[in-house]
Amino acid sequence: MIPLRDSVRPKTIPFVNYALVLINIYVFYIELNLSPKELEVFINNFGLIPQSITSLLWDNLIDVNYRLFLPLITSIFIHGSLLHLVGNMLYLWIFGDNVEDRLGHLKYLLFYLIAGLVGNLTHIYFNSTSTIPTIGASGAVAGVLGAYFLAFPKAKILALVPVFLFVTITQVRAVIFLFLWFFLQLINGLASFGLSEETQMVAWWAHIGGFVAGAVGYLVFRKRKHLEI
Repeated sequence: MIPLRDSVRPKTIPFVNYALVLINIYVFYIELNLSPKELEVFINNFGLIPQSITSLLWDNLIDVNYRLFLPLITSIFIHGSLLHLVGNMLYLWIFGDNVEDRLGHLKYLLFYLIAGLVGNLTHIYFNSTSTIPTIGASGAVAGVLGAYFLAFPKAKILALVPVFLFVTITQVRAVIFLFLWFFLQLINGLASFGLSEETQMVAWWAHIGGFVAGAVGYLVFRKRKHLEI
């Protein structure tokens, strides 16, 4: 299912969500202006390589260049293709404004970065020896979906839904739409066990970890006057 819009309108201007979308677009614009070699260096420097984190020894941690940890955050602003960017930004645009409205602007920014961080750490846990750079906002966006799942379960999502060889447009309850989304990530995550690095094109566990972090983060960061869900 592909979301087109939701039924909930925010009461405040979600300028943090707008800024996050623009930053992701701007970073992708920078990528487009790099040569293939420069792009490879860019992704290797700012994308997340799990083995570069897991290979660190606790005994030597004090001597480590802490720039090695920057990709835990910078990687969530990098995308590998226009389709990758558009998919993530579509979900962020539709669901992020209302989550920001519920959390407040500064809390939402912190929430988004933490969800992306937890998503990346989850990916590292399940792919500790991987040397393939991981990029994309999916973990952070999944966190937004996790928060929306709790905050607006009765909201209606207008979505493109494939039915056999046809595609129809219909309204789906947010709780159903997001449950199915998470269930799909979980199934694919479990199915990825035992696959080689080359055949794993999607960081499913980053999505799963981000979604759970977002649900927990919403309970922590929500405004007290919005205790009901």
